[in-house]
Amino acid sequence: MSGGAWCWENYKGFFEKKGYHCVTPALRFHDVDPKAPPDPRLGTTSLLDYAQDLENEIKKLDSLPILMGHSMGGLLAQILGSRGLAKALVLLTPAAPYGIMALKPSVIRSFWSGMTTWGFWKKPARQTFEEAEYSMMHLLPVEEHRPIYDKLVHESGRAAFEIGFWLLDRRKASHVDESKVTCPVLVIAGTQDRMAPPSVVRKVARKYGNVSIYEEFPNHAHWIIGEPGWQEVAGCIADWLDKALKPSMN
Repeated sequence: MSGGAWCWENYKGFFEKKGYHCVTPALRFHDVDPKAPPDPRLGTTSLLDYAQDLENEIKKLDSLPILMGHSMGGLLAQILGSRGLAKALVLLTPAAPYGIMALKPSVIRSFWSGMTTWGFWKKPARQTFEEAEYSMMHLLPVEEHRPIYDKLVHESGRAAFEIGFWLLDRRKASHVDESKVTCPVLVIAGTQDRMAPPSVVRKVARKYGNVSIYEEFPNHAHWIIGEPGWQEVAGCIADWLDKALKPSMN
């Protein structure tokens, strides 16, 4: 959400050194100058639009990929996984799909400026600097806060509505049929996460039953992909992938 390929610089370098080919596509209307006005079409862009764009990219590949998603990207990975488009899912502090109530007090505070703007569900929006600091940067060195915030772009109000107010969404854009997610799933939470609280992320993991594994890191929060100690999380993912995708000896 509001991010781009730059969010994955740490992980891309880490996994490429392990021999993985990493692709980090930008979401629709996200590959733009953060200082420029947002594309007016962004406001009504749906999660389903993002998912379709990513499905098109996946179909260009020679084989099914491991899909790794962070935050809203974690929800998009779940949607794509239910379409049979992944050989494994790695969900880092993921947004919750339809049916899981995620509007905890800390989440509401994280998006207060947007949620209190009339018609936000059809407008581009971006967190205030204070909201971003509170919700996802509180474990980062202070000197990194402004440089990261200055890279964030506007996000779709429609997509935010589909995630946070799924009960009112007639199209059920954030719905995921868990019975169709048959690949291995790793779900990761940060104990100090204010935007995707671990109490919510645990429910995401339980949704996928026997194919999912849940890991929680006490010294991490929402910006788990770049917080001090991110290497520990990446290492855990690498170890899990080695085991989850290891050919059966039987």
